[in-house]
Amino acid sequence: MTGPFPLSTVIRPYDWGSTTAFPEMFGTERTGGPQAELWAGAHPSAPSFSGGLPLTELIRRDPVGMLGERAVERFGPVLPFLLKVLAVERPLSLQVHPANDRAAAGFAREENAGIAPDDARRVYRDPRHKPEMVCAVTGFEALCGFRDPRDAAALLDGLGLAETAPWTALLRVGALRRTFERVFEDAAACDAVERALLRSDRDEYAAYRGLALAFPGDPAVTAALLLNHVRLSPGQAMFLGAGVPHAYLAGVAVEVMANSDNVLRCGLTAKRRHLAEALSVLDLRPAEPSLVPATRRQGGVSYQPPVAEFMLTRHDLATGASRPLPPGAPRILLCLGGEARVQRMAFGPGEAAFVPARASLDLTGQGTVHIAEPGTTP
Repeated sequence: MTGPFPLSTVIRPYDWGSTTAFPEMFGTERTGGPQAELWAGAHPSAPSFSGGLPLTELIRRDPVGMLGERAVERFGPVLPFLLKVLAVERPLSLQVHPANDRAAAGFAREENAGIAPDDARRVYRDPRHKPEMVCAVTGFEALCGFRDPRDAAALLDGLGLAETAPWTALLRVGALRRTFERVFEDAAACDAVERALLRSDRDEYAAYRGLALAFPGDPAVTAALLLNHVRLSPGQAMFLGAGVPHAYLAGVAVEVMANSDNVLRCGLTAKRRHLAEALSVLDLRPAEPSLVPATRRQGGVSYQPPVAEFMLTRHDLATGASRPLPPGAPRILLCLGGEARVQRMAFGPGEAAFVPARASLDLTGQGTVHIAEPGTTP
């Protein structure tokens, strides 16, 4: 089996997804419901298929040939990344992801306790961390990482509420953890913040007004004021490491991540929350969002975050151009516009292909293709 392998992908109909974005991008029929995430990869919960077999099985039959010796030595006989497209119409949950050691310990604990994968009590879906990177396709809006505590205090003070004075006092001495915890302990103060947000017409509160409308009575609306508000332009990318609190608010983006589905939710969701566990893994260092620079690579534009599991390259193909895909690394190719071709296999918007590490192929066509593969970071 030398590939390439055409992939049938999975679209997740989460309630925050768009009813129109994927049909408009991919030329497909509307389903009448939301379409939130397209998954292309080999995660056990929703693997892509090729020739009637899940990609997980194709890899199991020939891990070295499919993944390459270097990837197997480093990550084991599993594809180390998962590629997605997000279509965000309503805000996602406020969440964090665990580090590798925390994920491994949590997964082992729940496995030993006999908690089934689909049990509502389940927190850790697999034993891996979940660093991720989003690359904006349209304008993309998010919350990411903690603000400088003094800036967060000023934002809260701008609402003119006596109820938030204890929080701003904590913020002015840098007590982010205690402030974050206190927000979730004081429903009355959070209700006052929510009412003030809905009354305000100031631009700096616009994103938070949207959260208050979407999730009335949720303390995470107030907690969101402690985070950086980010707007990415098309082509900009942002990396999120372990413990970084975040929520995606609006827009379409390509997302690539370690091959994990471990999500610890704090709020802004109807799903089960894991607040105590999330608090235990939070990265409380105030920091600007980690934007990933775009660099030229093999005729495309590449984004290499500070992790080994993945990187992303975008190719804007023109008729007659050929981009070599040398052997040595597994790749997933996803077309978002026009038509691409790998050898004799053509694929169009919303379609994907897996190119195994053993293959040496050329990418041609006239369209936009995103390629996920293991990173070059040591």
